[in-house]
Amino acid sequence: MRVVLQRVRRGSVTVDGRVTGAVDLGFVALVGVTHADTQAEAELLARKTANLRVFEDDEGKMNRSALEVGAGVLVVSQFTLYADARKGRRPSFIHAAPPELAAPLVDCYAERLKAEGIQRVETGVFGAMMTVEIINDGPVTIILDTDELK
Repeated sequence: MRVVLQRVRRGSVTVDGRVTGAVDLGFVALVGVTHADTQAEAELLARKTANLRVFEDDEGKMNRSALEVGAGVLVVSQFTLYADARKGRRPSFIHAAPPELAAPLVDCYAERLKAEGIQRVETGVFGAMMTVEIINDGPVTIILDTDELK
C-alpha cells in the first residue's frame, strides 16, 4: 500500500457537485492499494499516519503528530499511485488492486485512523470521479509505502 500524505490547511472532496468529505488542519491522504496488500498494511499505514511528527510545535519545528494537534484526515482512494509509466506514453495500472480488494482496504485504513485516535476522518467516494481541493501547508508532502516500512 502507498499513501501520499499532504499536510493541509484545508482539503475537500466533491462528487457530482456535493462535498463528500472535508478537513481543516490535517492531512489529505491519497491511498493506493496493490494486489498483495492486506489489512496488516492498512493498519501499519494508519498507525504511521496518526503518529508522524510533521506538525509544528510552539517553536516552529515539526515535532507534533496529527494526534497531538487534533488534526483530521481526508482519505481519498487513488489507484493511480500504482501507475507504471516506464513504457510508452500511456501508463499501465496493472499493479493497482481491483476494486473488490482495494475498496475494503481503503475503508480499513480510514477505520484504523479512528481506532488510533484521529477524531475527524472523512472520505471521498471509492471509484467515483472526484474533485479534490488541497490547500497544502508548508508544503509538506510525505510518501509512505509499506514495501519500505516493513
